[in-house]
Amino acid sequence: MLQLERQQQILNYLEKNRKATTNELSELLGVSATTIRTDLNQMDKEKLLTKTHGGAIYRDRSGDKKDLTGRAYFFDERALENQPEKEAIASEAVKLVRDHMCIFLDASSTAYTLGMKLTGFTELTVITNGINLALALKDVPGITVILTGGIVTSASSSIEGLLGEDLLRKIHTDIAFVSARGFSLENGLTDFSIYEADLKRMCIKASAKTIALIDHTKFDTTSISSYASLDDLNLVITDNHLSQNTREVYEKAGIDLVIAE
Repeated sequence: MLQLERQQQILNYLEKNRKATTNELSELLGVSATTIRTDLNQMDKEKLLTKTHGGAIYRDRSGDKKDLTGRAYFFDERALENQPEKEAIASEAVKLVRDHMCIFLDASSTAYTLGMKLTGFTELTVITNGINLALALKDVPGITVILTGGIVTSASSSIEGLLGEDLLRKIHTDIAFVSARGFSLENGLTDFSIYEADLKRMCIKASAKTIALIDHTKFDTTSISSYASLDDLNLVITDNHLSQNTREVYEKAGIDLVIAE
């Protein structure tokens, strides 16, 4: 069970029973008491519940209306969203990767899905700021992994910032595969973290081609920091749930769209 699912079940249980012990939750969810305590500590900090000695009590959130979807996404949480769409997008994107390429994959769950499809290459270099992706690819035959330098973030399992800026200036990639928190005609690709946006902006400048991996839920939404304009994008791969009207609007604006089936 992933962290998001587990914590949502904790919230549901507390809403129904008003309180719970660590041992109760451990037995209910089939995980260790240590795991439950870690969850409760995190959720208490985010004011999702009130931690007590040996357990937790329900916290009325009707005033602030904060829930799990309102906080910064953890990697495991993002991985749960729109999984079939991400699989389809990644299957389409991997067709564009050739032997002897150097590619950039960001720390998104969609890029991770693409990374899991990178097999059968004799020589491929992958640059990424995604810790999970780097760990998953490090032992794959034929793939050399370069992890960008910077600050490790526990929430998104990524490396942010430009401490490795000098390295990035010396490396040129064939394709930068990037995702985003939002995509709009006005603001292009946007992300929640300004630091990760800075990194992506630099990687796009160093790449011969930029391909955005954007599921249909990201269209016509905007997050905090813009890192790529429409002119920066050579191709956008999305899923087949994108409405025909939205597709026509973006194609009319000059976006080359590929619909993954």
